[in-house]
Amino acid sequence: MPKVTDAASTERRKDDHIRINLEENVQFPRLTTGLDRVRFMHQAVPELNLAQVDLQTTFMGKTLHRPFLISSMTGGTERAQNINRTLAEAAQEAGIAMGLGSMRAALEDSSLAVTFDVRAVAPDIVLLANLGAVQFNYGYGVAECQRAVEMVAADALILHLNPVQEAVQPEGDGNFSGLLAKIEAVCRVLDVPVIAKEVGWGISPQAARQLADAGIAAIDVAGAGGTSWSEVEYHRAPTSHHAQVARAFADWGIPTADSIRYVKETVPDMPVIASGGLRDGIDVAKCIALGADLGGLAGPFLKPAETSVEAVLDVIWELTTQLRIAMFASGAADIAALKQTPLYPVH
Repeated sequence: MPKVTDAASTERRKDDHIRINLEENVQFPRLTTGLDRVRFMHQAVPELNLAQVDLQTTFMGKTLHRPFLISSMTGGTERAQNINRTLAEAAQEAGIAMGLGSMRAALEDSSLAVTFDVRAVAPDIVLLANLGAVQFNYGYGVAECQRAVEMVAADALILHLNPVQEAVQPEGDGNFSGLLAKIEAVCRVLDVPVIAKEVGWGISPQAARQLADAGIAAIDVAGAGGTSWSEVEYHRAPTSHHAQVARAFADWGIPTADSIRYVKETVPDMPVIASGGLRDGIDVAKCIALGADLGGLAGPFLKPAETSVEAVLDVIWELTTQLRIAMFASGAADIAALKQTPLYPVH
């Protein structure tokens, strides 16, 4: 049987995470994404019509109008339900992908399933269900993965990997032993693709190889340089001891740019989602030039999602315009050309 947790405490934790991300500075203090270390070669004669630069791409068998993913954020509370529906409506209108927050709460309390159920307002989007891989050591298995996928009619399942967060969280689950065999078992039988995702500390070459060998269909590097979840846990720590343990890991991790390179060098054919500290369309363009297929963003969407669908669409419009201009000014007519566009190091 899956590990039984207090639903009320899970809900409090989810609301804490939303509140802290909105109200506190939880960015990496010094570590950056690494995207500041590379730059496009500006092309004064791009030989392109800006209006005809094509942002369309495909992912998980569906066409996206833009190579963006609204990264996994939340679920399991009333506040989270409103956020998810707003994000999903915007994703549907803009033709982009969306990941849901960890769905463990809904598996443990079926009344919370509604907080993740966005298909009614987003019937066509690439929608990613989400569970923590560590839960395989606390009673979860293929059945729970299938339930999560069916609950939201997902196109794929994210298995998130968050060892540092679990380790610094007082109520965290710290047994990450033997997970690869269990991930492989899920990949083998689940009827949708499985995506492995870090939550902000990046994927190493060793992890990329292990996950590929286990049958993972795509990797979301979720590198360091954006939101530091150890900083989030610092702000909700129940004692000064827990707070100082969490704070020590504020700059832990592999920068996003480095993690993209590591994954593409280790498993070149692996589809990659780049997330972790992306802030604008230029960041997305750099990630695609480094080898990613999509750029995932969470933080830039959170406050707008508390406001309205229109506010989220405004952010998507800004990202779209920035990406299109970055492609135009570097001579890339479409996403395939952008993937072949070199970046040069900033000295």
